[in-house]
Amino acid sequence: MSQAIFFHAGCPVCVSAEQQFAGSLDPARFQVEVVHLGEDASRVGEAEALGVQSVPAMVIDGQVFHINFGAPLSALK
Repeated sequence: MSQAIFFHAGCPVCVSAEQQFAGSLDPARFQVEVVHLGEDASRVGEAEALGVQSVPAMVIDGQVFHINFGAPLSALK
């Protein structure tokens, strides 16, 4: 099973991306974790270490997919 982490900040762009992308992954193939960095800033460093530069972003098996530009990670620190 592949691991997917969806990082977002709660903005309208992020919420729309979560509904469209994170919710559409096949649960039989992907274990999806949704991380709201606006509510859990302690995970910003983890997102940076994985290569996330802006949110919303999806990390699947260590590969980052920037979906749209909602906010840079620097705005969440």
